[in-house]
Formats: sequence, C-alpha cells, structure tokens
Amino acid sequence: MKRFLIFAILFLVTAVPVRAQEKLADKVRVETDVVYGKGGDQELKLDIAVPVDGAGPFPAVICVHGGAWRGGNKRDLAATIRTLASRGYVAASVQYRLCPQCLFPAQIEDCKCAVRFLRTHAAKYRIDPNRVGALGFSAGGHLVLLLGLTTNGDGLEGKGDLAMEQSEKSSRVQAVCCFFGPTDLTKNDWKQDVQPLLTDFLGGTFQEKKDLYLKASPIFYVRKDAATPVFLFFHGTEDPLVPYDQSVRLPNALKGIGATAELVTVEGEAHGWRGEKLRRSVEQMQGFFDRQLKNAQSK
Repeated sequence: MKRFLIFAILFLVTAVPVRAQEKLADKVRVETDVVYGKGGDQELKLDIAVPVDGAGPFPAVICVHGGAWRGGNKRDLAATIRTLASRGYVAASVQYRLCPQCLFPAQIEDCKCAVRFLRTHAAKYRIDPNRVGALGFSAGGHLVLLLGLTTNGDGLEGKGDLAMEQSEKSSRVQAVCCFFGPTDLTKNDWKQDVQPLLTDFLGGTFQEKKDLYLKASPIFYVRKDAATPVFLFFHGTEDPLVPYDQSVRLPNALKGIGATAELVTVEGEAHGWRGEKLRRSVEQMQGFFDRQLKNAQSK
C-alpha cells in the first residue's frame, strides 16, 4: 500500500506540473465535502471540480482512490480532479466506507451512489448524464471495474441515496480506466502479506467466504450487454501486490464477448511507476477519456 501512495503522489505531480497548478484556480471551481449519500449513520462525501469556462454540459469522471479498501482518502486525488476539470470534465473524487469497519459491498454501493448523485445534480454541475467515466487506482481500480460491469440486478446498488429522485438514476458508466486493480479475487494465489487485506475486506478467508469472493470479482460479471463500457487497463509486470495476470485475464474475457478493452503493459514495474513511463500513462489516460467521453456525441 505504501508503494501505491508514492505512486499516487507522483501521478498527481505528473498530471499537474508545479508551474501549472496556479493557473488552474482560474479555470476550475472546486467544492469539497459535498454530501452525496449515507452509509448507515455515516455521511458520504465527495470533492467535485467543475470547469469555469463553457456552458457545458460536460462529461463527468468519477475518481476512486486506492489503499487496499482500508485506507486512502478522496483528497489523494485532489490534483487529478482539478486537472480533469481544466480539460473540460466535471470530476469528482469519492470517499467511500473503509474496511474492516465496513465490509464489502459497502465500498461499491457508495461508488454507485456517487454516480447517481452526479446524474441527479447534472443541471447544477453542467454534466452530460450520458457521458460518465470512472478512474481508479489499486483498490479503487477494482471498484471502478465493478462500476463498469455490474447492473441493478446484481444486488450492489445499496440504499444510501439522499432522495427518491437519486435512487431512480442509473449508476452505469460509459468508460473505465483501471490502474493495477484486482479483477479476480477467487484466484486464491495472493502473497502471504496480501491475503489479510482481502480477509479484512470480505470478512473471512477464501475458504470461509467463497461466494462473497466471487461476488466481489469483476471478472464474474463479464457477459454480453449492449451497455458494457469501454475499458483501459494499466499494470506493471512486476507488481508484488496485484499480480499482472489480473489485468490480462479480464481484458481477454471482455474481448471474448465483443467488448472493447485495452491493456497497457508497463514492463519491469511494480505497483506504480514514475518518470517518463508515468508521464506516458497520464497522457494515455487523458487521451482515452477524450476519445470515449469528451469527443463523443451525447445520445
């Protein structure tokens, strides 16, 4: 997890060069700690960045932090949402409930609630509700994959909406970008120091909670669906936390049903990378959303 946090900091610095950060204040309006739902008695909050210029409606991107489902904060992606907003997106960084206090599916329920919140308030934030993407890192990558692949019938929508109007909105997204997120929790080949993270997330070992490990695995939801979004994956070949094969098998499965999925392999890198490889990854991520959302026609 420490390696991911280093990567997150570098990602933000790469996405927003120091000399450019001051200019963003004139291009972007940011609201912090916006309540988007409730998880039990806990208020759920997000930070949202909106372009200042232009009438919109703008495409939106939900950004989900990593931290092994037990750590991290929406503020980790503060510069990322500002950068996306400066490029013509409404971008929101979501705080979701953490384990072990809150077990799966609380985390994906919260992310879905946030998507519905943005659609409910599309007019206020000048969002095109038909162009919504999701970006996630590590555990956040796992959650955005579930956002992209699950439907109302999968029992992961939750009951955290603030109003009936919000509960009636769709939680589906049209484009998903995942950085080294787990895709198949049933594979049961995790290293010894990773298994406790899964146990805390799911409330038991694989032997104890096989059905839940299956339900939490994005690859389980690959099926022919006209609404399946477009996917982009990034993964280092030497990742010691989430095996590289996790990001090979899911794109292959998606292509097998005719969906569009691309894997960017980062040779020799672990759970995050830096330098020119990181700059290239940021450019590829931004280009992906530009093609799939910003330049797409609203339907």
